[in-house]
Amino acid sequence: MKYGIQLPVQSQSTLYAEPWEAAAGPDDLLHVARAADRAGFHYLASCDHVAVPRRLAPAMSTVWYDPVATLAYLAAATERIRLLSHVAVVGLRHPLLTAKQYATLDHLSGGRLVLGVGAGHVEEEFRALGVDFERRGAVLDESIDALRASLGPEEFPEHHGKLYDFEGLGQRPRPAQEHVPLWVGGSSPAAVRRAALKGDGWLPQGDPRERLPEQIARIGRLREQAGIEGPFVIGAITEPLYVGDPGWHVGRRTISGAPERIAESLRAYRAMGVDQIQVRFRSRSRAELTDQMAAFGAEVAPRL
Repeated sequence: MKYGIQLPVQSQSTLYAEPWEAAAGPDDLLHVARAADRAGFHYLASCDHVAVPRRLAPAMSTVWYDPVATLAYLAAATERIRLLSHVAVVGLRHPLLTAKQYATLDHLSGGRLVLGVGAGHVEEEFRALGVDFERRGAVLDESIDALRASLGPEEFPEHHGKLYDFEGLGQRPRPAQEHVPLWVGGSSPAAVRRAALKGDGWLPQGDPRERLPEQIARIGRLREQAGIEGPFVIGAITEPLYVGDPGWHVGRRTISGAPERIAESLRAYRAMGVDQIQVRFRSRSRAELTDQMAAFGAEVAPRL
């Protein structure tokens, strides 16, 4: 079972940001990215919001680094770790623009991109950018189709749909990968269906572990009914983790203790059919975070 991490600092929602992140910056991101690369993490993930309205700022904050710029910055400082947008709200941009940005990122990183996409949830953001919020599901559906064409091997991609229509327009550089993995985020019925029928993987958003078996079974049924075969990556976001005895209050949901205790808890995800877990560690500083990541890679991961 592979394990990845959403980067700290680059998004600072009060749901998960640690206090030390408020004063952190690019140097901290570099240290964390390099630590993840050394510790065997499968991917680094970066979120996407263009602008956060004042009404949501107290909870979401307005700190949301651009995922393409952030992942490109970190690609040059790492060697093998994959680069995941979790998730890009691709409906906010024309597919050709999105394809240009992410194809370049894949090209520059030597084929390390995983494109995670989602529908978005901030109405004011859509309105400001001139995109229909109520039809964001339909926009995402067609955007995925257009991105499949635009990130494929053809220099002159072609797509003819209700919202986007293009052909005879060349884009280079092409992605380094022959097939860029596309994972769909979201846990609503529509999002799960979209992931099953259009994605190469599923990125749940906030599902507690007891709900995952039902969601995973539904994805399997939908793919079977549609006659879709081939590999499909099931993801999960774990509870917060702390390897060892924290000696401070890490919250009641945090899984802490000896490496075997943590691994035993996380192996339950594998038993459900999960292929990759996204982990997050409680920490009071960058040094504590990178120490936790190193301990996880060395002592917990081999037990998974």
